[in-house]
Amino acid sequence: MQIKTDIETSPESMNQNKYNTVSLIRKKRDGKELDEEEIHYLVDNYTRDSLADYQMSAFLMAAFLQGLTDAESAALTRSMLHSGVVVDLSDIPGKKVDKHSTGGVGDKLSLILAPIVASCGVPVPMISGRGLGHTGGTLDKLESIPGFTVDVTLGRYREILEKHNLVLAGQTDEIAPADKRLYALRDVTATVESIPLIAGSIMSKKLAEGIDALVLDVKYGSGAFMSNHNEAVKLAQALVGIGEEFGKQTIAYLTDMDQPLGFAVGNWLEVREGIACLRGDGPDDVMEISHLLAGTMIYLGEHAKSVEEGVEKSKQAVEDGSAWNKWIDIVKEQGGDAGVIENPEIYNEAEYLHEIVADQNGYIHAMDAYEIGMVSLELGAGRRTKEDIIDPAAGIILKRKTGDEIKKGETIARFYTNNSEVLDNAERKFINAISISGMKPTERKLISHMVDKNGVQLYNR
Repeated sequence: MQIKTDIETSPESMNQNKYNTVSLIRKKRDGKELDEEEIHYLVDNYTRDSLADYQMSAFLMAAFLQGLTDAESAALTRSMLHSGVVVDLSDIPGKKVDKHSTGGVGDKLSLILAPIVASCGVPVPMISGRGLGHTGGTLDKLESIPGFTVDVTLGRYREILEKHNLVLAGQTDEIAPADKRLYALRDVTATVESIPLIAGSIMSKKLAEGIDALVLDVKYGSGAFMSNHNEAVKLAQALVGIGEEFGKQTIAYLTDMDQPLGFAVGNWLEVREGIACLRGDGPDDVMEISHLLAGTMIYLGEHAKSVEEGVEKSKQAVEDGSAWNKWIDIVKEQGGDAGVIENPEIYNEAEYLHEIVADQNGYIHAMDAYEIGMVSLELGAGRRTKEDIIDPAAGIILKRKTGDEIKKGETIARFYTNNSEVLDNAERKFINAISISGMKPTERKLISHMVDKNGVQLYNR
């Protein structure tokens, strides 16, 4: 795939009336390929309010039904990328590397790997998102730390990165504004679940951060956005393809999300588990993926000669305390209460703690991660709409996971909430999400494949 990446993409470069919008919608509706200028015309005019919502909705539905070619997907990404500021971090030494996850239940990996990688000398400019529905958002987790601010100007973003090799921020209005508008439109027109549209949305924001390389955690299973493994592979290929097309070395891993990652689900509870991980006492599944992603970032950042060496450096950064020190530094820099991080037991815990116990002997045969995420939302840890207010102390601590033996009367999970009225309904939903049987289930692979510019490869490490 060869696509020009040096065309002029500023609003002034395109005649607003050069194309007939209806003709372009019809062309895509009929399965024909739009060229780069045609796609830029649609995105640019919509961003500048010169194209109506109903017309862009029609184009999005045509793209959803007919798909986009690799060239169209790259053109869409480029148009959204250049609709706002593309941060230039070239004057900051080092190869800048970020990580992106497609989202899951209990996914607190960014909180762990970002300080690890930064402590190993690789600059990490991380712009994250908020949770919606059953998946949690990194920004919500960070904001559960008293005082921590993720709303920083681009000038402050650069300042923090230059000082600490790390910044943990939210998307500003200047970064990929076209994506923000198009995503809102997709959300209400049933056009979210399109691999090219998803890939363009993710990559336009990531490329705007000023990165040189990117590691992707593409999840599949009941708690993932892509529940089907084959569709997750296609998404990983699309993301890697766009990254490489823009000259950014990109590596993706396919990771299992058929049960929550780790034991904590909920914002402060996940921060607390992240603290344990950085102190060398985290759950095995969380640490395995954290070290792999961190090791890959360290490799792409040219501070290791291989992923394997990067993984060893990641483990060493936890063992020698350098990752922990970096975490404390960034919490303080972004206004957070480091005292709570160093002594998490002083945090104001939720008022109501409720135990869920097993009603039979056996093994945990399956856990529906999606439903568990929705139970966490019910307890107050998530939002159904963007306007909902999150309770940072709410959530779930799992005491057993898939494959674990359990006896009748033993605790499967503990609920945390400040709203006792939701407990009965949340318990019913949680029990329905857990399957107990007399046979131990077959263990699932946590990491199934790696995807890079050379294609899809089984992960056998």
